[in-house]
Amino acid sequence: MQVGYHASHEQFAPSRLLTAAARAEQAGFAAVLSSDHLAPWSLRQGESGLAWSWLGAVLATTSLPAGVVTAPGDRYHPVILAQAIATLTEMFPGRLVPALGSGQALNEHVTGRPWPPKAVRNRRLAECATVIRRLLAGEEVTHDGLVSVQAARVWSLPAEPPPLFAAALSPATAREVASWADGLITVNAPDRDLTAVVEAFREGGGEGKPVHVQAHLSWAPGTEEAEAQALDQWRANALPPILNEELALPEQVDAASQHIGVDGLRSSVWIETDPEWYVERLAAYAELGVDRVYLHQVGRDQERFLDTFGERVLPRLQRRDL
Repeated sequence: MQVGYHASHEQFAPSRLLTAAARAEQAGFAAVLSSDHLAPWSLRQGESGLAWSWLGAVLATTSLPAGVVTAPGDRYHPVILAQAIATLTEMFPGRLVPALGSGQALNEHVTGRPWPPKAVRNRRLAECATVIRRLLAGEEVTHDGLVSVQAARVWSLPAEPPPLFAAALSPATAREVASWADGLITVNAPDRDLTAVVEAFREGGGEGKPVHVQAHLSWAPGTEEAEAQALDQWRANALPPILNEELALPEQVDAASQHIGVDGLRSSVWIETDPEWYVERLAAYAELGVDRVYLHQVGRDQERFLDTFGERVLPRLQRRDL
């Protein structure tokens, strides 16, 4: 199992994340994952660089493979995403791992179009995935459905198209996307819930395909600091999907999550101070059949996290030969 670093554009300026990615590589992290937001989750976070510009920079300045979770259909037309994916893959063969998801209103409302219900978004996602895959294969594509494409072609293509992962948070979505996805990316959850998502993906047609997990964590040397930074930066993670995917403004997310306490976060954010605890937790994920875990330190001190985990977590996992 590989352990990667998650670059959270909602929380940090792109320049700082570029430096952090280089530091992650030096510390022994095996990959990097980029969020793809137009807006942060909270006014306290206050950032959101363009992922596709940043991905070009990180692929050029490190040797790490880079994943990204992106949402075709509203803010990004699938033809534009296909062109972006093709360009990066042509320049950096075998290193880009794009994952397609159904998105959140927080980022997609800006086009002014009505925000579809989840079932419609999933159908649109499948259409977009088909369009993108055909374009990456060099086809001229015309499509008229939940998304419209007219005589589109991507001219600068890589020798080999990259795998198209799907992002899913629930067993129902994981089962649905398995029919078209080359792999799955989901988020950390209690083992029972995570196992249900992974099993649904495999039952839906994803057997033998890779599974990646983005793991939110709040590490600090002291418990009080670890809890405080989790609440300050990532309390919205405890909101149910009906809110998390439907609220359109950071101010609304802040208002909806203001009463969440640290106990409400523990099922979705690892809040621990002992590096050995993380060694055991990651080992358990390897036993669940996870191929790659991207660690997202929600605290502001990225550098201390990278150095500590590079010294005290990653070597322990390597010695276990997971």
